[in-house]
Amino acid sequence: MIITKTPFRISFGGGGSDIPSFYEKHGGCVLSTSINKYIYISIHPYFYPHQTVLKYSKTEIVDDIGQINHPIFNCALNEMGIKGVEITSTADIPSNTGLGSSSAFTVGLLHTLSCYAGKYNSKTRLAEKACSIEIEKLGSPIGKQDQYAAALGGLNFFKFNKDGAVSCEPVMLSTDTKRELQRRLMLFYLGTTRPANPILQEQQQNMTDEAKVKNLLDMCQLAQEMRITLENDDLSTFGSILHESWLLKRTLASGITNHEIDELYEKGLAAGAKGGKLLGAGGGGFLLFYCERDRQERLCVALGMRPTQFSFEQDGTSVVYIGDKYWGE
Repeated sequence: MIITKTPFRISFGGGGSDIPSFYEKHGGCVLSTSINKYIYISIHPYFYPHQTVLKYSKTEIVDDIGQINHPIFNCALNEMGIKGVEITSTADIPSNTGLGSSSAFTVGLLHTLSCYAGKYNSKTRLAEKACSIEIEKLGSPIGKQDQYAAALGGLNFFKFNKDGAVSCEPVMLSTDTKRELQRRLMLFYLGTTRPANPILQEQQQNMTDEAKVKNLLDMCQLAQEMRITLENDDLSTFGSILHESWLLKRTLASGITNHEIDELYEKGLAAGAKGGKLLGAGGGGFLLFYCERDRQERLCVALGMRPTQFSFEQDGTSVVYIGDKYWGE
């Protein structure tokens, strides 16, 4: 048996600029961090070698891997020619909650399959292959930030070049600043999930709207400013920029926010949060706030919620277990 774990991520700024319809014209950038919430994928030779078993939110048992219903499983297993195995996926956080779970799954699956096949792929190569499967082969309207965040791990500033190349620049923080930033970030689960694709499809279509393109360009500028404030140990300004960026993001597509989310966000600001945002494409999932520690209890009372505990992580996708028996023996 082989088991991998792959982290989810929190995106602070620039989200949406990693979509091809934008970065191919303007270039893009995103500031994000991976967190210690993971998807775990295990693989093991199945007892009946003519069958392949997949366990995720559903269970599939197929004699022909071409019959697999799950599109990512289907594409990855057929591309690598792996069959006669049992693969199980479990996660710390539900899918469709804005933490990049779909791309974390793809990266983790490719990592697991590569290890099973005895093939080495760098973390950058895993991110590239995940982008290829999700965006090019399956036609998902998503961007590239989630695959790279899951594969590489850490607090990073990603640049998306017009030619499709992606560069990763680690954000250099002092230990004290990083620790304090984690303490001031609060994550609240709204109790709802929503597929990102419809919102992202609308956002792609809106890239012909000059006003929305300008807002996304401004969001990229704010992401760069966020990075500078962090590296200058200016956490208070970081919180204010987070708020500015959210006000711009919510204009990019109609489904990004709604009345209930807006009401919760305003309650958070009134209770003392300096800024925040809804994570992911929008519509549900997790609401992130930046809040000084002496106001955090008041924030929880105002929202009527307890925060989901998390911390930053540095490893990216990694192998956590390899059984004694090697494949093919």
